[in-house]
Amino acid sequence: MEILRLDHLTKVYGSGDTAVRALDDVSLTVEAGEFVAIVGSSGSGKSTMLHMIGGVDRPTSGSVYLNGQDVFARSDEQLAVFRRREVGLVYQFYNLVPVLDVVENMTLPVLLDGRPVNQKRLENMLHVLGLEGREHHLPNQLSGGQQQRVAVGRALMNSPAIVLADEPTGNLDTKNSAEIMALLRKSNAQLGQTLIVITHDEDIALSADRVVTIEDGRVASDVRTR
Repeated sequence: MEILRLDHLTKVYGSGDTAVRALDDVSLTVEAGEFVAIVGSSGSGKSTMLHMIGGVDRPTSGSVYLNGQDVFARSDEQLAVFRRREVGLVYQFYNLVPVLDVVENMTLPVLLDGRPVNQKRLENMLHVLGLEGREHHLPNQLSGGQQQRVAVGRALMNSPAIVLADEPTGNLDTKNSAEIMALLRKSNAQLGQTLIVITHDEDIALSADRVVTIEDGRVASDVRTR
């Protein structure tokens, strides 16, 4: 079943002679539960595409449909709710709030919605992420690997239908990289969450169901690996 569709997605920054076409007429579909790796050189448009999918930035033209609904038919306020509830975002640089502890960072999307935290799910996430005993540590009291685990926990806390990860292991050593990807794959497999990962890591790309290569803002290839 299709969960995501990009229709002629284009993003242009600037205008006139200084205009930069970051995405150029990209069309793509993703099935529910797929693990898709997005690869390409720096500046090829990978992160821009991920931002469009997650509703972080609006396209110049074209559409993004998630579960059959036009993402950008929403107002800015509705988009903020959409990002918290329906999309899990994981970045390379963690993006944790420095004055919030582990639990507060992980539950932030729920708290911003004014909803009660599912304590059973929180406790299970802390256990799975190996963060028990560090619930009240601030980000600067954690290692890089632990900070990324918190970021993953925050992305998964709302049980989103789709998880978008932009170089989630880029700042980590080999051991932590493997563990973070194992966590994302476990969520993908057990909860049926769709997982889209931007990566330069060949091993991660080859472990995906599909590898989509972006060049100069266009889809250069789309290869199914399994």
